[in-house]
Amino acid sequence: MNRPYVFINIATTADGKIDTFERKGAAISSRQDKDRVDELRAESDAVLVGGKTLLGELPKLTVKSEALREARIKRGMTANPIKVGVVTNADIPLESDFIKAGPARVVIFTTAQTSRSQLEALRMNGVEIFVHDTARVDLQNMMNTLAELGVKRLMVEGGGTINFELLRQRLVDEIMIYIAPMIFGGDSAPTLAAGLGVARSEAIALKLNAVETHDDGGILLTYKL
Repeated sequence: MNRPYVFINIATTADGKIDTFERKGAAISSRQDKDRVDELRAESDAVLVGGKTLLGELPKLTVKSEALREARIKRGMTANPIKVGVVTNADIPLESDFIKAGPARVVIFTTAQTSRSQLEALRMNGVEIFVHDTARVDLQNMMNTLAELGVKRLMVEGGGTINFELLRQRLVDEIMIYIAPMIFGGDSAPTLAAGLGVARSEAIALKLNAVETHDDGGILLTYKL
């Protein structure tokens, strides 16, 4: 299959949570880690989020540093990477930062559960839409499409559901996990990988590639798959 190089970047607490039980996008990353994430975005052709992140947080997904944006332009790239949303029902506000913050190319993969009127409204607002005739977005088909759009390096900033599906379907090459020195706890607090899970015999194996310690006491782990 022709697809981009895919890496997941995510911040967790020491107990593996990516948010609190409130699920309001609690801050986890340090300033140092936020700068690192901005550099990763600047090095990527596209940044992808899943439905819960897209609809719940309406992320900008733009490069914050003006210097990094200018460097992209000098390399012949756009100021910001392509924003990619993967959502079963793309009921996203048309004035959201995901669509309006930029300048940036915006692409959404969705299904027929999104109404025709919403699809037309999104297109009228400059969003490129790919509708899959399946119950959920076909991730392998999506990867082929992204490759056709010129995406060679894809950064995933999604939540546990999209992360797990990409991992389960063996569509990920690398995972970067910043572990912050804090504890959230909570049985319902989300983790890096959600979904149905797999049996021990089907566990997704990782190979530790690098370990980096940060001044705030956090740790950055890089794994290859």
